Amino acid sequence: MKALRRFTVRAHLPDRLAALDQLSTNLRWSWEKATQDLFASIDPALWASCGNDPVAVLGAVKPARLDELALDEEFLRRLDEQAADLNDYLSRPLWYQQQEQGYQQQEQGYQQQEQAGTAAASGLTLPASIAYFSMEFGIAEVLPNYSGGLGILAGDHLKAASDLGLPLIAVGLYYRSGYFRQSLTADGWQQETYPSLDPHGLPLRLLTHSSGDPVLVELALPDSAQLRARIWVAQVGRVPLLLLDSDIPENEHELRSVTDRLYGGDQEHRIKQEILAGIGGIRAIRAFTAIQGLPSPRFTT
Repeated sequence: MKALRRFTVRAHLPDRLAALDQLSTNLRWSWEKATQDLFASIDPALWASCGNDPVAVLGAVKPARLDELALDEEFLRRLDEQAADLNDYLSRPLWYQQQEQGYQQQEQGYQQQEQAGTAAASGLTLPASIAYFSMEFGIAEVLPNYSGGLGILAGDHLKAASDLGLPLIAVGLYYRSGYFRQSLTADGWQQETYPSLDPHGLPLRLLTHSSGDPVLVELALPDSAQLRARIWVAQVGRVPLLLLDSDIPENEHELRSVTDRLYGGDQEHRIKQEILAGIGGIRAIRAFTAIQGLPSPRFTT
């Protein structure tokens, strides 16, 4: 029997609680305990049963509880505090911006010396944008897009880059079934099960044009088939993580499964994944930066 797909309905938040949406979808909460405590206080039992997942909590909490919180002065104070802290974190100059300022001042000094004929300008600048590619990212358990060490390392790189203010743009694949979960049968044999992930129930947003249509990247495979993918965006603090998803109607049936599982399939299947992550990833970054009005990394392709 073909697996059924789950869909998620998100609760409508009272206006006074609107900041919960941004706090739940920016994965900075995963390393910010005060924000975790805020979501836990909505309903401690629900928080535990939802696996400490803010998006899941907001989708499952009863509307009456939200109305109650919208009148709770202490909760609102904490909410405003966390929202202000996140906005400050996203906008204030961090280590990288301080280094940029130092480089600019140094370059101005060189230019003045050059005009005086005593030295030449260095021409040194820091990159305005940096691309980071990985086949898996372990940011938090609520976004199960990883299997182990490599993913956790990549996730830690994004968190550290965010805290330092590095202008990083990360790229990977969105795996509809993620990585398998292991269990043992009664006679001791390993059993593998793959979850069915609903992107609308995860801290993701779909990259779209101003018309609302999804942005698609397209590339030719070695057999001349055309592979297309839409782009999901996870916000990891200040770092956007672009995840390419081939499971769309614009692809032939076989190609829709290119991004089905992490490290699944045969060698040909994995090569298709790598082509999509590499070539498609570059095109996804260019599309993302054009839409967002951000500088694009310099690629030597």
